[in-house]
Amino acid sequence: MGGVTDREAAAAVPFDLASMRKQYRAEGLSETELAATPVEQFARWFKQAATDGGLFEPNAMVVSTADAEGRPSSRTVLLKHFDEQGFVFYTNYDSRKARELGENPHVSLLFPWHPMARQVVVTGVARRTGRDETAAYFRTRPHGSQLGAWASAQSTVVAGRRALDAAYAELVARYPEGEQVPVPPHWGGFRVVPQAVEFWQGRENRLHDRLRYEAVAGGGWRVERLSP
Repeated sequence: MGGVTDREAAAAVPFDLASMRKQYRAEGLSETELAATPVEQFARWFKQAATDGGLFEPNAMVVSTADAEGRPSSRTVLLKHFDEQGFVFYTNYDSRKARELGENPHVSLLFPWHPMARQVVVTGVARRTGRDETAAYFRTRPHGSQLGAWASAQSTVVAGRRALDAAYAELVARYPEGEQVPVPPHWGGFRVVPQAVEFWQGRENRLHDRLRYEAVAGGGWRVERLSP
């Protein structure tokens, strides 16, 4: 039986990926427009993304980690808080991301705001949030999400969907709506303390604006423009 030719393989692809491109906006981002700190600048852009950016979940971000050997992994999670101390998300501490952060605390966060032709990339070090802070956030989660944190042994192999649903059903019976669900000891937050934050604005002819805040020893930030 003959193999698939390159021509046949190309014909099977429904799109011509090489020709797929968009022309980005003419309006750019200049150094004079930037806020004093990257968190203040992020707050400006996040407000725009959340109000008129046309984004389904503006707080969705790609979290990239690496294990002790430097092997990377990525996944999308939701940002749940940010301030001058850092960017916070929550997860199962037995998950792959949490295990890798235990081995290597360096992390990258990417906010892919494609409809606005914008990206924000945060690089820094992740530290666990305190249990009081974790518990306070856990209490704000919907009842079903609280049960889900118990039902899922995140990142482990599961026998099938039926097993996952059965575990959840047992928890529903144990903690019906209106009854307080205890905070799982294996679940909590990470705060990413930024060391650098890049703001990327798409421009015409692929000459994008890339302005990066770099933390300065002793406090403060240095702003650098990167070539696109």
